[in-house]
Amino acid sequence: MLGEYRIEGKRAAEIAASVERAVGAGELEPGQLLPPMRELASRLEVNPNTVAAAYRTLRERGVIETAGRRGSRVRPKPVTTARELSRLHVPPGVRNLSDGNPDPALLPPLAPALAAAAELSDREPTLYGAAAVEPELARLARADLDADGVPDGPVVVASGSLDGIERVLAAHLRPGDAVAVEDPGWHSVLDLVPALGLRAVPVGVDGEGPLPGDVRAALEGGARALIVTDRAQNPTGAAVSAARARALRAVLAEHPATLLVEDDHGHRIVDLPLHPLAGVTRHWAFTRSVAKAYGPDLRLAVLTGDPVTMDRVQGRQRLGPGWVSRLLQRAVVHLWSSGAVDGAAVAAAYGRRREALIGALAERGVPAYGRSGMNVWVPVPDETGAVARLLHSGWAVAAGARFRTNAPPGLRITVSGLTAREAEAVADAVATAVGPAPARRYV
Repeated sequence: MLGEYRIEGKRAAEIAASVERAVGAGELEPGQLLPPMRELASRLEVNPNTVAAAYRTLRERGVIETAGRRGSRVRPKPVTTARELSRLHVPPGVRNLSDGNPDPALLPPLAPALAAAAELSDREPTLYGAAAVEPELARLARADLDADGVPDGPVVVASGSLDGIERVLAAHLRPGDAVAVEDPGWHSVLDLVPALGLRAVPVGVDGEGPLPGDVRAALEGGARALIVTDRAQNPTGAAVSAARARALRAVLAEHPATLLVEDDHGHRIVDLPLHPLAGVTRHWAFTRSVAKAYGPDLRLAVLTGDPVTMDRVQGRQRLGPGWVSRLLQRAVVHLWSSGAVDGAAVAAAYGRRREALIGALAERGVPAYGRSGMNVWVPVPDETGAVARLLHSGWAVAAGARFRTNAPPGLRITVSGLTAREAEAVADAVATAVGPAPARRYV
């Protein structure tokens, strides 16, 4: 007996399923000790090898962890991740190019949008039982998605891209399932996957997106889901090209049961066309955040996907926060409909800043990458030393360790607020810190 929960089963698969159900339902809590194998075998009247096989299955699925004589425990969910702990402390007087933030000067003022939303909400307050999605937000979002070739599907609103991705993964996957993730990739996704009890399978990335061969190997190896950043990939700036999209769609067509999750957070800050993959598999989701173009504090992303996935996401949302503030949704509607952001101008500004730094580094014999968005990726032989030397020179950049699993070392430099003069100074500092290196792919 574990608290009030009794593990059941006669076969290894039944025992493992019993434990997994209890973990999913919260009846077995993170960190809780499981019975010793011989004790449980005696209680269930089965061979100890059967329990050993069940525990081995649970370990492989990421549900439990074993520490020798200290026994087996339900795997704890991390509170503070190793990647979060590696966040750089930026001393006063040091120019911060490590945070991945948009340029505040390119963000629209929020006061008019919030005032308009508040006025509408005063006239038409949102009460319990109201629709979770503002109708005009759904209409505008769907029109944009249609224009970009994203397949038809219900529109759902989440509290940012990561919230949407988490809800989609939880709607279909169980602890221990494998998820193919970009490497290098967004550190929040790399942290989220194991926090959900899932297993990350790294997939290499070049300037045109995930490598088809790596994706095929991951899916053939049992990965049940694939997460792809369409444009402005963090940290490399990769953008899925038309040719790469065709290749990836061909791979996904061979694995129609794959859960496909696409993140297009670069919408309205990128001037490269979208080449969506959605619709090839039975279950898919496509998310767009307003954070990069309109401000991170809005905490809003729109999702679309197949009806089953969107219904599960919205159903689970009703059991938690219920909905994303309709006040915020109405503010975003005002921002969109009033043309508060000139997407082409913003994309051009970030493009000039990326190209200035990449060009300056090239002149100094340092290869760097960044097709879209606000970040530049610089492969280096020793990222820890390079970060320290750059910090001493007055520049804070992000160590690549936060963004990679198997990929070679690198630095992420956020160029969102970089001036042309600063680009030259940064390039000088980087060249001094890392020295010239031969051109190489960052996968």
